[in-house]
Amino acid sequence: KDNLIVLASEAGVLPIEPENVLYRGRLRPGHMMLIDPVEGRILDDEEIKQELAASQPYAQWLADNEVRVNDLPSADYAVRKEDANTLIQRQQTFGYTREELSMILQPMLETGGEATGSMGTDTPLAVLSDRPQLVFNYFKQLFAQVTNPPLDAIREELVTALEAPLGAQRNLLDETPAHARQLKLSHPVLTNEELERVRCVDQRGLRTTTLKTLFSVGAGCPGMEHALQELCIQAAEAVRDGYSVVILSDRGVDAGHAPIPSLLACSAVHHHLIRQGLRTRVGLVVESGEPREVMHFALLIGYGAGAVNPYLVFETIQDMERQGALQGALDAKTAQKNFIKAIEKGVLKVASKMGISTIYSYRGAQIFEALGLNQETIEKYFTWTPSRIGGIGLEVIEEEARQRHARGFGAAQVDASLDLDIGGNYQWRRGGEYHMYNPETIARLQIASRTNDYKVYREFADLIDRQDRQLCTLRGLLEFRWCETPLPLEEVEPASEIVRRFATGAISLGAISREAHETLAIATNRIGARSNTGEGGEDYHRFKPGPNGDSRSSAVKQVASGRFGVTTNYLVNARDLQIKMAQGSKPGEGGQLPGHKVDDYIGWIRHTTPGVELISPPPHHDIYSIEDLAQLIHDLKNVNPEARIHVKLVAEVGVGTIAAGVSKAHADVVLISGDSGGSGASPESSIKYAGLPWELGLAETQQVLVMNDLRSRIVVQTDGQLKTGRDLAVACLLGAEEFGLATVALITLGCIMLRKCHLNTCSVGVATQDPELRKRFAGQPEYLINYYFFLAEHLREIM
Repeated sequence: KDNLIVLASEAGVLPIEPENVLYRGRLRPGHMMLIDPVEGRILDDEEIKQELAASQPYAQWLADNEVRVNDLPSADYAVRKEDANTLIQRQQTFGYTREELSMILQPMLETGGEATGSMGTDTPLAVLSDRPQLVFNYFKQLFAQVTNPPLDAIREELVTALEAPLGAQRNLLDETPAHARQLKLSHPVLTNEELERVRCVDQRGLRTTTLKTLFSVGAGCPGMEHALQELCIQAAEAVRDGYSVVILSDRGVDAGHAPIPSLLACSAVHHHLIRQGLRTRVGLVVESGEPREVMHFALLIGYGAGAVNPYLVFETIQDMERQGALQGALDAKTAQKNFIKAIEKGVLKVASKMGISTIYSYRGAQIFEALGLNQETIEKYFTWTPSRIGGIGLEVIEEEARQRHARGFGAAQVDASLDLDIGGNYQWRRGGEYHMYNPETIARLQIASRTNDYKVYREFADLIDRQDRQLCTLRGLLEFRWCETPLPLEEVEPASEIVRRFATGAISLGAISREAHETLAIATNRIGARSNTGEGGEDYHRFKPGPNGDSRSSAVKQVASGRFGVTTNYLVNARDLQIKMAQGSKPGEGGQLPGHKVDDYIGWIRHTTPGVELISPPPHHDIYSIEDLAQLIHDLKNVNPEARIHVKLVAEVGVGTIAAGVSKAHADVVLISGDSGGSGASPESSIKYAGLPWELGLAETQQVLVMNDLRSRIVVQTDGQLKTGRDLAVACLLGAEEFGLATVALITLGCIMLRKCHLNTCSVGVATQDPELRKRFAGQPEYLINYYFFLAEHLREIM
């Protein structure tokens, strides 16, 4: 009543006498208020918006100037003469594999959703692989954790949008009818027919031109670099000539011409136009046979593309229809719609991991980290992209493009070359990409753990650690500096103490069977290590020891956004309470459990309906700051003062700063997970492209904590495909003192890496809820205990 307005946050409200309060309320999402000191009054949300909306005839401007693709005249689309080469030749040139068609493309065509996988990734980093890699594979998604929240793309769909304008963008500080003169796209994935409409547009100041993104294979190296330079010059000239849309097209691949990788071409043009001061005057469209996965489209949009036309995917779908490869009554037209739907849902989910809700905001945002490209390539073609290690340059990218082209258009076309490569990137295939978990390593690990044979374990460890045979990881590039006089083994911490530093990783009951989950708990409790409930909750009957004294209670109880079964009883029966801010297999997303794995028992534990799929919101997506996290830590410490409080983070650039905040928020443990960890169900794009190796995240965390004098206040743990004592030794040297072992723990109990966890068909009873398959589970606590002591002994020897 005395004309004072008070804006209060979560910190608290000023003490004001109630009789002096004229009005109280809260500022709701999407609403605003304006205090106008000139008029001496407060304008509410409706009045503000009404005034703004009426300030210009916006609707009329849009009606007079905006052009929608669907309103353009139809353009006849026909297969061009330059595409007369066989489909198989073009597929080979763009690096298609049989595995991609069956495991990535087929699920999208049938379901309209992204392909799901399980058990993480154990293939080499792209820069370390001996097989030609697409440029897409050298990038990793960034994601929000703690300092800004991810978006829940499923439950908050109302605030998401796939629509975006294409064309010249004018001065943001002006308002004119010409600002609305753009081409409006309802979605970023264009069909061939829609692309032809865009190609032919020439009205209201909208003009389109097409530039070729090919290089001559006969010109010798550096043919690609010269072609890129010419492409950038042509793009700048086109903009100066008044073209408002430029299509970058790799159509026309033949025996003499290979495609420039679409991401490289798009980003090169995008950044060249920025340097020339021309970027806002043009929209970019990519017409390419290369993109076919969600991450491919996310990267192209993230590096400037306004729309993408994956013409080779559409031709592949038509060919699958001709061969009868489409399931049931599915036809090519419906399959194409499903593919577009799957890509758009997937791209929206990738964007939402950073809290971005519209494609327009995501375009050109470059929310990725490069892993394995040298600095010269980054600075010239992917400017401003974080990249903390070196790697390959344009010459290797060109050589790998030439290798793919040679497979499609090589001189010797024998029968074997007329089929697609097997692939083996998602599952182990004989003759395919190398996997660290393969029949040989799995067999040795299981034999060693079941027979308690340390010699056989060392054979397993040698196969994993022998990086001269197949480089896979960053830690494989590191060598130890040995001291001249080894320390006597008896002076090193005993194995019985080292194993207490081990944890099983967060594997939820539901993702794996009841038998496997309880066996992990029994084994770790016997030796003082820790098993983790995961975010699926835990049966309260397990909190009391059994008749033989064995405890089936997981020492680490996880608290995540799903909050399945998180009760006071659950929290007080924990030695550690872990706040999951992200998970290694799919950071920025919530847990995922297919409906056919939610039986009556799992439904009872999680307080959900049996048979209904469970996809959690992104972990704690309501935590906006370290202060919010500190409040949750405070609450958990109050409910269980004896438990250590963990905060689980995933490695990405800047994770050290977040870890420092976690320490200041009084957490007892910070866990830095790597990008390769397993999961019972996860989108394939997340398994392969989200997060970073733990080596980078852990090293950054250690250094930031030391620099800020915080290291002594917190325990640092790491996990993500740790397998041998050597892995643990590297983790120790980079700053970790505790270790999570999840996938390898399941393998000791019988897992054979079929990677079918999400299908509920695990034939060894580890990752299924099928009662008949669960009967096949033969794991024993002793197997895991034996392996843990092998690890500890191996680590002692290295130390």
